[in-house]
Amino acid sequence: MAIKKPVRSDSQSSRTSTPGRKNSSNQRKKGSIKAFISDERMYFIIGLLLLLIVVYLLFAFTSYFFTGAADQSKLNLPWEELKEMRTQIRNWTSVAGAYIAETCINRWFGLPSFAALGFLTVFALKLMNVPVFSLTKTFFHSCFWLIWLSVALSFILRPWLKDVLFFSPGGQHGDRVCAWMISYVGIPGIIFFLVGTLTAYCIYTFKATVPFIKSLFKKKPKKQQSSTVNKNTVAVGTEIVPEEWVENIVVETGADNRVEFTVKHPKEEHPKDEPEESIENIPENVADEERYDPTLDLSHYRLPPVELLKVYQINNSRIDMIEQNSNKDRITTTLQNYGIEIKSIEATVGPTITLYEIVPKEGVRIAKIRNLEYDIMLSLAATGIRIIAPIPGKGTIGIEVPNNEPQIVSMHSIINSKKFKESKFELPVAFGRTITNDVFMVDLAKMPHLLVAGATGQGKSVGLNAIITSLLYKKHPAELKFVLVDPKKVEFNIYEVLLKHFLAKLPDEGDAIITDTGKVVQTLNSICKEMDDRYDLLKRAHVRNLKEYNEKFISRQLNPEKGHHFLPYIVVIVDEFGDLIMTAGKEVEMPIARIAQLARAVGIHMIIATQRPSVNIITGVIKANFPARVAFRVSSMMDSRTILDAPGANQLVGRGDMLFSQGSDMVRVQCAFVDTPEVEDIVNYVKDQQGYTIPFYLPEYLGPDGESADLSQIDMTKRDPLFEEAARLLVANQQGSTSMIQRKLGIGYNRAGRLMDQLEVAGIVGPSEGSKARQVLLMSDYDLEQKLAQMD
Repeated sequence: MAIKKPVRSDSQSSRTSTPGRKNSSNQRKKGSIKAFISDERMYFIIGLLLLLIVVYLLFAFTSYFFTGAADQSKLNLPWEELKEMRTQIRNWTSVAGAYIAETCINRWFGLPSFAALGFLTVFALKLMNVPVFSLTKTFFHSCFWLIWLSVALSFILRPWLKDVLFFSPGGQHGDRVCAWMISYVGIPGIIFFLVGTLTAYCIYTFKATVPFIKSLFKKKPKKQQSSTVNKNTVAVGTEIVPEEWVENIVVETGADNRVEFTVKHPKEEHPKDEPEESIENIPENVADEERYDPTLDLSHYRLPPVELLKVYQINNSRIDMIEQNSNKDRITTTLQNYGIEIKSIEATVGPTITLYEIVPKEGVRIAKIRNLEYDIMLSLAATGIRIIAPIPGKGTIGIEVPNNEPQIVSMHSIINSKKFKESKFELPVAFGRTITNDVFMVDLAKMPHLLVAGATGQGKSVGLNAIITSLLYKKHPAELKFVLVDPKKVEFNIYEVLLKHFLAKLPDEGDAIITDTGKVVQTLNSICKEMDDRYDLLKRAHVRNLKEYNEKFISRQLNPEKGHHFLPYIVVIVDEFGDLIMTAGKEVEMPIARIAQLARAVGIHMIIATQRPSVNIITGVIKANFPARVAFRVSSMMDSRTILDAPGANQLVGRGDMLFSQGSDMVRVQCAFVDTPEVEDIVNYVKDQQGYTIPFYLPEYLGPDGESADLSQIDMTKRDPLFEEAARLLVANQQGSTSMIQRKLGIGYNRAGRLMDQLEVAGIVGPSEGSKARQVLLMSDYDLEQKLAQMD
């Protein structure tokens, strides 16, 4: 027997569907209202109207000083009567403006009422999305000056001007507070109150207030006209002179605060069995006024101006709200289709990507959202997305979506930023901007080494240029040297003109940029020797790192006579590391690993870059010693794990989009763009300034047999300009001492060593005998002149 199903009538179906339609229509109305309220144009209109009101009130307040006396009797009338007499009001802004001005200036806070207009102006500009001061700080400062100045003006000016002005300078608020305080604490009490509150405000607002107050209570030391110094050693010029060199050590402090000494030079060198090092006692006035300046040789050097960098016209003030709201809706819909409900979703717009932070409802598994990566990417029609589940320290899940119109982050905006200008980093490296548009900077001295990897054309070379550019904009040539290794021969050749300013090289090398694989191995080993030499200096100076060593040397606590000298930072940048590994293998990897393990304390830092981030290139030894890593876009998740030990680099959008990892932290950054013409302008600006007479030479590498490089390779046609002077010095003293050449001629150790090698080739001095001085082969000046004539 067939069972008939009940048939629903049209009226029944319409009744059941009506509530659904009503709900959807209500949701649409709520959505449209919400969109209207959150529309940026709405905020702009409100801000513009508020700004016009501020201008209107400014006219009213200004007019009050000229017309307030005539209008004051009328403004005391009730509002109904006042409206009928509006034609008799003389204020420029008529009845409304006159009434508001009378209320604010005379009946409330007096002249400080203008501070309220300042706050309203900042509030209006904030609504219009114009970058100005912080709204919270502006409110605090406005309230302080509104109240404090009202009381101060009533206390100071009211007794003198009450018969002259038709209004109280501090308003009735100031008058009443003043009268109340005087009745309780008297005139001294209100003075202490005003001074104390103003001092507290200055301490909170200005950092220089506390040091200034402390300086008022410091005793100024009396200057002595003449004093005899009885110390073991004293500082003269740039050297520490032993007592036996000095006759009549008298410190003469004249009008120009100069210190004069009478010094006699020794006829013989220091005994070699002298103690290695001790901290000399230096007169206090000498140490303060005669600190060694490492930049003195290039005292006229100027850092490159920011105008050399290109300014890109970028529309930062507008955010595509349509794109943002559309992506929010699509993400929400996709998650709801898979049964995932969320509480809220917020967007943070960056130059290249937008981060959507979602808060799921209770009971939703994070893994379920992470598994929907490709479904969300399909619904957004995006080239690639990245899910951060969860965002560390926030309790939200992040979905990074590329912007339809990515913006260029110019190097000009980074270098010109307040964060970069006020940075106190030893080696500041500015990469670009984060998702929140903040300038992202790191200190290379603390990293201490950096591994850069990325596929071809993804911004790796631009990133290296950004690193070099940010260092050139902060450091003096005396403070920093680069060693650039470029197997491709075209990436770093633009920096070759900086040879006499910022580059370090091997003594006998013609090119400053190392391109030959064999020379790379020799250069890396030379840097290892430089590292060992620096550690010896640190040991003798009883310090632990380069910063402490240089501070001691600058304050003249280290003796140049004993080989001490100012140590610049050395940054070694190796491009195409993969090519070096394939051609040289362990010969390259081992010195790099040794530098990475030990060189941090002596100011040597390494940056290596490769476009092949495979496990046979970035080995375990390299990864273990390079904790800071930068990954541009790579082709596979395996490459991303090789660089960062985590996926993510394969989901980047390219064109400078990068991930910076140090330890467990990972930050997404849009790398700053610096074009080749900009780099050319910067290096030409540096090149056109005075440089050192010779480059910064790295020490010669001693091979496994302990012998130095072949002296037959030294070209005597390119003798050092000081060759003849050094030869005469050694023949006159009959002692072949490298340190004596360094000291007497005022040159560095590397240059003095190269001069000694040239003198050996010329037959003026004998071969090295270890720690002993070399034998001088010519006995008189006549023999030397004959030798020099033969060489010419």
